[in-house]
Amino acid sequence: QVQLVESGGGLVQAGDSLTLSCEDSGRTFKAYTIGWFRQAPGKEREFLAAISTSDPSPLYGDSLKGRCIISRDNAKNRAYLRVNSLKPEDTAVYYCAAGAFLATVERLYLYWGQGTQVTVSS
Repeated sequence: QVQLVESGGGLVQAGDSLTLSCEDSGRTFKAYTIGWFRQAPGKEREFLAAISTSDPSPLYGDSLKGRCIISRDNAKNRAYLRVNSLKPEDTAVYYCAAGAFLATVERLYLYWGQGTQVTVSS
């Protein structure tokens, strides 16, 4: 069973950086690809980045490309999303998800966290 919990969100200023964490309390974390998504008010959830179990080449979406880095530490059952140069339009709920494939498609992810709110003030 995969149970994901995000943390690290909060209120930040434009230009700041933030590292979001995704922790799995189960025992199968290392078997799954981990993806990060976000959903802003009134918008659809969008793909940000994904990292597979062992492939050193993560997948990045267009929204934060060049401003984010995804990583994972299987020994700690954690994945991270570092976001730099935050902008007010980055305000959203950020979710991590676990799936079997390195994919950008939301429906391919099987397990989801509850999300963590990131608010960027100008």
